[in-house]
Amino acid sequence: MRIGIACPYSWDVPGGVGIHIRDLAEELIRRGHEVGVVAPSEALESAPDYLTPTGSAIPVPYNGSIARLAFGPRVNREVRAWLRAGDFDVLHVHEPFVPSVSMLALMSSDCPVVSTFHTAMDRSRTFELFTPVLRPVLERIQARIAVSQEARRTAVQYLGGDAFVIPNGVYTQAFENAERDARFAGTAEHPTIGFLGRLDEPRKGLPVVAQAFPLICEASPGVRLLVAGRGDADEARALFGERADRVEFLGGVSDRDKAALLSSVDIYLAPNTGGESFGIILVEAMSAGSYIVASDIPAFRAVLGNGSFGGLFANADAQDLAETVVRSLADPRGRSETVARAQSESRRYDWSTVASQIYAVYETAVRTAGLEVEE
Repeated sequence: MRIGIACPYSWDVPGGVGIHIRDLAEELIRRGHEVGVVAPSEALESAPDYLTPTGSAIPVPYNGSIARLAFGPRVNREVRAWLRAGDFDVLHVHEPFVPSVSMLALMSSDCPVVSTFHTAMDRSRTFELFTPVLRPVLERIQARIAVSQEARRTAVQYLGGDAFVIPNGVYTQAFENAERDARFAGTAEHPTIGFLGRLDEPRKGLPVVAQAFPLICEASPGVRLLVAGRGDADEARALFGERADRVEFLGGVSDRDKAALLSSVDIYLAPNTGGESFGIILVEAMSAGSYIVASDIPAFRAVLGNGSFGGLFANADAQDLAETVVRSLADPRGRSETVARAQSESRRYDWSTVASQIYAVYETAVRTAGLEVEE
């Protein structure tokens, strides 16, 4: 099949949606399909062969984060040229609500369309305002995918209809095979706790960790916190006050070091306070053999089986976070049993399964479009 995939966010700034699209495209290519991706990007020399870049993106606040989008007549011309050259059997647009490349591709497409909704939110005035205007365009979609029940709820709330729930994919074996790294590993007397996330996005939860950390240190004097992620380390270090000497800021880490970190720490913290529709980092941590302590936001509860595959604490409650970590550190046997269950559960998110589910939706969209033409 000739498959076109439209990414709304900048390819130059790694994020969950972009990584999902990259891995999906490469898995489909590995299976013998012809795949083209269009996305905002300026990295012409380092771009993969399957990527058509549309140029620079503009940072825009969106859903508690910063989205880098591209829109306008020039971008529209680039997208239309990509569609003509690709002559795709099916177009897969990600986040068609977002005013960027995916929306432009949807508006100009003349082939069957599949959409994936990644976002979950309780309410959006912008969506409420513009959905009536966008609905005629969005009705051109033959089949919808949502990466979680929370993302499905958001899509149904604003569009009606329904969506197939297919989770984000992970190459789980890469994390399962990651070896423990002495830089990140702890001991019974000096356990290590890991955190991954942008330092300058409060919704990733680092301020909650900083509030909880003194209580954790009191119960476990030898504990060490490893913080990986881009942002101002000095500003983040200030959050920890006199406990900052127990925190190591690693900056942005490679995929290899991320897997090594997740396979080595005694506990991985996911204290995100909201704006998450899935939680792909949880699946990566589960695959790597991390014991996870996560906030009880709906997306994380779903991945962790309401606590079967990791510990949950009350969202944004530093006291509960600290108590959950302390209990977990005191129960190595319980952690080990939970990790074994979680690692087994993580395999259902492997791309070998997820890509097949997505491809089945492509086939459904093509059949549905054929029926519409006949009618």
